[in-house]
This record gives sequence, structure tokens and C-alpha cells, in this order.
Amino acid sequence: MESTRQQKISRLIQKDLGEIFRLLARDNFPGFLITVTKVNITPDLSLAKVYLSLFGAGSKEDIFSRINAHKKEIRHQLALRVGKQMRVIPELAFFIDDSLDYIENIDNLLKS
Repeated sequence: MESTRQQKISRLIQKDLGEIFRLLARDNFPGFLITVTKVNITPDLSLAKVYLSLFGAGSKEDIFSRINAHKKEIRHQLALRVGKQMRVIPELAFFIDDSLDYIENIDNLLKS
């Protein structure tokens, strides 16, 4: 069960990372839309698990590996945005959120 503080920090990180990915996608990930679907943060606020939905033409694994390669830059941009509100900026761990693919698969199975 997440505390109120964890929930507030999760929402703050989700909002700011969404904006960061929107700006980064223009230069580093052309043709892709990256959406932050969920952020879970540990009770000590040291690790944030960030779930991403990737939309676009091309390999999701390639884009995901490029996102992980830019992890330091993304964390730095996050620190510039939330540095006044948080004492320590959490480490970021990215995961692909495949729930939309799962829902689409179930929908296709129900139609057939």
C-alpha cells in the first residue's frame, strides 16, 4: 500500500517524465510516441519504476534500448524539474507496459 507521499511523488514524476519524453522524442526518437503510463516509487523514494507505452513504426526493443541509453540524461532533466520539491532524485528503472497489446489481443479473441 502506497503512502500519500509516494502517490504524490509518483504523479509528479509521471507528469514531468511525460513532458521530458515529449521533448526528447522530437530529437532522439522521431516517429515514436512515448507515454508514461504508471510510476511506482519505493517507500524510501530511492527507486522509481516507470512503465512506458511505445507507439510508432519500428522496433519497440530498439527504442527501449535507446531510452535506457539516455537514462542519465532523462534523470538529469527530471532533477532540473523536481529538484526544489525533492531532496533526492530517485533512480529510474524503465519497463515496457504491454497492457494495451494484451487488451487488444483479448478483444481480437472475443471478436473471432
